[in-house]
Amino acid sequence: MTKTDEIEDSSAPLIEHLAELRTRLIRSVLAFIVGIVLAFIVAEPILQFLVQPIEATLRELGDPSPTLQYTSPQEYLFTLFRISMVFGFALAFPVISYQLWRFVAPGLYKSEKGAFLPFLVASPFMFLLGAAFAQFVVTPLAMQFFLGFADVSSIFANLLAPAANDVPEEIIVVPETTEGVKITFFGKVNESLDITLKFILAFGLCFQLPVLLTLMGKAGLVSAEGLGAVRKYAMVGILVLAALVTPPDVITQLILFVVVYGLYEVSIFLVARVEKKREEQLRADGYYDDEEAEADADMMQDYDETK
Repeated sequence: MTKTDEIEDSSAPLIEHLAELRTRLIRSVLAFIVGIVLAFIVAEPILQFLVQPIEATLRELGDPSPTLQYTSPQEYLFTLFRISMVFGFALAFPVISYQLWRFVAPGLYKSEKGAFLPFLVASPFMFLLGAAFAQFVVTPLAMQFFLGFADVSSIFANLLAPAANDVPEEIIVVPETTEGVKITFFGKVNESLDITLKFILAFGLCFQLPVLLTLMGKAGLVSAEGLGAVRKYAMVGILVLAALVTPPDVITQLILFVVVYGLYEVSIFLVARVEKKREEQLRADGYYDDEEAEADADMMQDYDETK
């Protein structure tokens, strides 16, 4: 066999992998497009669902008819399309994850397949859990904090006040003011949706923490002991995260800190279980020496004491 034949033989598997990758990508893109179309059909009800915390807060503040406006002809359409992109990806994610699995599965051992598949299922579940927490808990608290500064009730009380005697009752007249200006809330659709989606994405990603750390623990990149040793630094990092992704409201920040730190502790527990199972498997296979492990532990303890 000549050197040229060897090069051609080695390049053949690469070409096959690239062709397989192209096929998986095309199917994923098609699923994404179908998801966008399906989500666009119900984009308006989804929008109503996402802005429901704003509606509830405005009604509590005295607005009898909560209204969101758009100030450019294309703004509302682009808002619906933005919703379709996000929820279209959510609809297409099972197909996309399946295509990813079909691409990487042939290169994995049977044990690796069994380790990877649960995380592929747990990841979207934890994201949905975080998104639900953001929509039903965090966003209402944030809206109450932000809109609490707006004088909503007074402006609508003035708008609904009886008109002058010479003006028909069905015509709304804004009473004149002798001092100051009225500052009230007239929300835009895209900006109101933006803060809601930011909360959903932020908490959805935060809820990925146990999945990520457990997967890293299974790969041997982190350990339960190491995660426990940096616990105080993790607390500081979570506090900074809470200050960045939530409004300057102590209650909301405290909720995020408690939730994310709780997920961190859950991650330590899950990584410890992964390590325990790995140790039991190594011991059953005869690769784990208890006496050697105890000697290493004693050596590390003596090193820490001298240090």
